[in-house]
Amino acid sequence: MGTTTNQDDIAKDAAVVTEQTCLLSSSSTSPISISSEEASESATTDEQTSSDDGDDKPLPVRQILVLCYARCVEPVAFFSIFPYLNEMVQENGNLPVEDIGFYSGVIESLFSLTQMLVMIFWGRTADRFGRKPVLVLSLIGVSLATTLFGTAKTIPQMIFYRCLAGVFAGTIVTIRTMISEHSTQKTQARAFSWFAFTGNMGILFGPLIGGALANPARLYPGLFGEVQYFINYPYALPSIAVGAIGFSAVLVTLFLAEETLIREKGPNGEVESGAVAKPKNLSTWELVKSPGVPIVLYTYGHIMLLAFSYTGILSLFWYTPVELGGYEFDSLQISLMMGLTGVAQAVWILLIFPALHRRIGTNGVIRACGNAYPFFFAICPLFNLLLRNGGVTLFWIIAPPLLCLGCGVSMSFTAIQLALNDVSPSPVTLGTLNAVALSLVSGVRAFSPALFATLFAISVKTQWLWGYAIWALMVAIALGFTVISRYMPDYEELKRERERVRLEEEALLRTARID
Repeated sequence: MGTTTNQDDIAKDAAVVTEQTCLLSSSSTSPISISSEEASESATTDEQTSSDDGDDKPLPVRQILVLCYARCVEPVAFFSIFPYLNEMVQENGNLPVEDIGFYSGVIESLFSLTQMLVMIFWGRTADRFGRKPVLVLSLIGVSLATTLFGTAKTIPQMIFYRCLAGVFAGTIVTIRTMISEHSTQKTQARAFSWFAFTGNMGILFGPLIGGALANPARLYPGLFGEVQYFINYPYALPSIAVGAIGFSAVLVTLFLAEETLIREKGPNGEVESGAVAKPKNLSTWELVKSPGVPIVLYTYGHIMLLAFSYTGILSLFWYTPVELGGYEFDSLQISLMMGLTGVAQAVWILLIFPALHRRIGTNGVIRACGNAYPFFFAICPLFNLLLRNGGVTLFWIIAPPLLCLGCGVSMSFTAIQLALNDVSPSPVTLGTLNAVALSLVSGVRAFSPALFATLFAISVKTQWLWGYAIWALMVAIALGFTVISRYMPDYEELKRERERVRLEEEALLRTARID
């Protein structure tokens, strides 16, 4: 009777957390010893029970929408300064034109570099004190720092406020973790497709806000021409607008978001932190060395390198003259093509990814994207060859559809997040694991756009491989992803092994209590 009750309790506890990680259930006082074979068999039974219960849990749409709104803050804050940064640097530093790029690059990179340094701290803090307090505090900090950035009158002030925003940019790691804990294996693909879509919306609207509101006294003299504050601080208005979005997210999160880190009451009624009792606390190094984690983290970084490097050279490539290896688009054509590919990414992520994920699974999507990436990069210089040979009409017939088709590789961004959820050793380490992954991503984002833009410029200037040397490099890096995608771990096997170890440890603990 005691054994049955304990198994029921384990199954009920297991249904509370997300399925993609094993639940370390609280130990029972029943004097029962379990052999390895029995533990393995029981692990399978308990896993099936929790899987059935967890899969029936509907996706809390309201909570996901709240978190997605908060998710927009980080990319809006990061990208909103890009339209006016060069002008602001020149005015604040009285710099010659040739020095602007250096200081702009430093200020752009410092946000991501600072983010990389503090991400693990925010992840561990969220694992210890809860997700919601960390999310609210982070949103307040990044909103305040972004608002103050527009009031900077010197380059050191700009650097300070940008670093301060990076320090509080722990919102993304907390939101990823909370969405993981709100979803199950059946619903996580849909939840993270929304997450990815809102991130793209932030990337889209951030520069629009910055460009439309910078220097309002000059752009809109009828409205702001007599406002002395905006004359003295011409870049304050876009910063205030972004800050207002951030503070609205603070209020929405504070009053509507639910805590997802489960705190269970112990035998004496005290509150214990964590999803359920766990055998030991993993250090960051132990977590990184856990089975399956290293390969997933490496693949995460590889995918982000592909994404950020392509982003870094795309507008340059489209703008470059045809005879030098580009498409020679004007600003309107660049805007239209960016809008078209943005819509294509949204269709792939929102409409196609969830169904494809149900059909072929996380690793299947990653392998499919790994196969597609080299071809996606290879067609870019082929279209230039078409233009060089006078096939302009044919270019406009086939290039836009094929580029939209190639945008399907963006599904790898969401799939690798699901892989990270699945490989986490425990629900209570998910925040820290997300922080490690995002620290890696921040590091890649800090250097890769500038590096690959420089390599593209060298490729165009030297005309190595007829100006296509950069694309040869991109295809080579993509082929590396093709290979590594074949070695992703078996998540179900990892779950079974962790559950077996958990039950053996539980049995040993019961035996020790009896003795």
